[in-house]
Amino acid sequence: MHTLERYQRWCKELDRNDPLYEELMQIRDDDNEIEERFHKYVEFGTAGLRGKLGAGTNRMNVYMVGKATQGIADYIKEYGEEAMQRGVVIAHDPRHFSKEFSQLAASVFAANGIKAYVFEDLRPTPQLAFMVRQLKTIAGINITASHNPKEYNGYKAYWEDGCQVSSAIADSMMDHIHAVDMFSQVRKLNFDTAVADGKIIVLPESWDRVYLDAIEKLAIHSGDELDLDIPVVYTPLNGCGAVPFAQMMKDRGFRNWHMVEEQRYPDPDFTTVGYPNPEDPKAFRMSEELGRKVGAELLMATDPDSDRFAIELRDESGNYIPLNGNQTGYLLVNYILEGHKDAGTLPEKGMMIKSIVTSTMSTVMANAYGVEMFEALTGFKNICGRIPELEAKGYQYLFGYEESVGYAVCPEIRDKDGISAGMLVAEAAAYYKKQGKSLWQVLQELYEKYGFYAEDEPNLVLDGIAGANRIKRMMAHVRENPPQEIAGSKVIKLIDYINGYEDIPASNVLRFYLDNDSWFAVRPSGTEPKIKFYFYTRQESREKALAVNAEIRKAVMDIINAVE
Repeated sequence: MHTLERYQRWCKELDRNDPLYEELMQIRDDDNEIEERFHKYVEFGTAGLRGKLGAGTNRMNVYMVGKATQGIADYIKEYGEEAMQRGVVIAHDPRHFSKEFSQLAASVFAANGIKAYVFEDLRPTPQLAFMVRQLKTIAGINITASHNPKEYNGYKAYWEDGCQVSSAIADSMMDHIHAVDMFSQVRKLNFDTAVADGKIIVLPESWDRVYLDAIEKLAIHSGDELDLDIPVVYTPLNGCGAVPFAQMMKDRGFRNWHMVEEQRYPDPDFTTVGYPNPEDPKAFRMSEELGRKVGAELLMATDPDSDRFAIELRDESGNYIPLNGNQTGYLLVNYILEGHKDAGTLPEKGMMIKSIVTSTMSTVMANAYGVEMFEALTGFKNICGRIPELEAKGYQYLFGYEESVGYAVCPEIRDKDGISAGMLVAEAAAYYKKQGKSLWQVLQELYEKYGFYAEDEPNLVLDGIAGANRIKRMMAHVRENPPQEIAGSKVIKLIDYINGYEDIPASNVLRFYLDNDSWFAVRPSGTEPKIKFYFYTRQESREKALAVNAEIRKAVMDIINAVE
């Protein structure tokens, strides 16, 4: 069916009182907008379905959520009655229509004879991943757009291992989803009636305690080993994190921590922050204001579904310095390895896992402790997806992370988790404070010990069909015309993951190695209209590393921006 035919069918099928019908009428003379909304169906990216809210097949709305859920229900039914009785657990974030979409999904599963578990209110994404394994469900669904702007919503799917669905399962699910007619083949029950009949089960709050207990048992140091009066600030950015983070900090005994009050409560418009991504230093504006008032040494933030986590540290001059995801990763890698070594609990075959576009400084750090660092494709379905395979080879999992401020600390939670990452970072700050050091000083010591690395992860946002096509042309140009020299340094190795490489599956990623101890990678985002770049180098000083990285970045971006 062509774009215009899809649009016309929607106009025919939707009730005239449906707000989405009014949207369709407003764009009836706008061919470009019709094309944007109907040229394709929202598809699984790195982390499930994600798109702008609104009418259309390339938008998130009740019809697309119903179609996706019916397709996944049809997929689950192929596994038989036992899988259907195990059921699906569903959560949601604070975004517009998230609760409605989650209840719709539960109603569709229930109508298909599949048991559905729901939370009575919003919960973090990592808690959903945790509950899949705890309840032994066949799958999990979370309605969230993670850190995207307010105009977006999304649909993350998890499988029985507690990981986001693998590419193979996602492809099979999409085959079933595509086969569903969203207007005539989606089965659903009344939500309240299905709850009353026991077909949808509302989970009690006691499960929140089970989740927090799993996190808090990860503590490396406690009690008198920590300075629990260290001043710190946390913001949930008007998302899911406020309640679990506050309880965790109380449980751990922190006495001088502060939450940004204006960002404590859920707000689907993210009025106080705009773009609710803690990876963006602008998200810390209110945290910095509060930090200066209370003398905080550490600022922490989670994104709206509390899976991403980022920090700012106060330096020797009293300024707050945003850390990128790699740098926070260095601190966590060091704290975990150092703690295990001091306690005598470092496993003989310890393993950590990072994405292929994450700094190799952490590999050097892990190897110094006799721990092996494995690589995976971007996304925690890939990072945590390697855990069973490596455990079967006798390895013991210690940590997984990627540069986009995602950290998987708990082996029972097979996804990135901002709450557990926050606990360990706050604990590390309190531990080093007891020793008379700040986390900022620890980071500088790590550069001194392991080498002066620099990290830079810029991206280009290119919206719409034109943007998507330009990103394709950019990737094709670099692949077909790979540079032989960048900023005066020779390219000595190129890895193209398009057909897979060694034990890494196929992905649209290019990775270039230079002869000056630098490397960079480029890939299109799987969840946003972006093309992403990753620049890394190791030099004789941090200043030189930053300068070399900047030169490489400029040279590469000049090549990319020349592609029309």
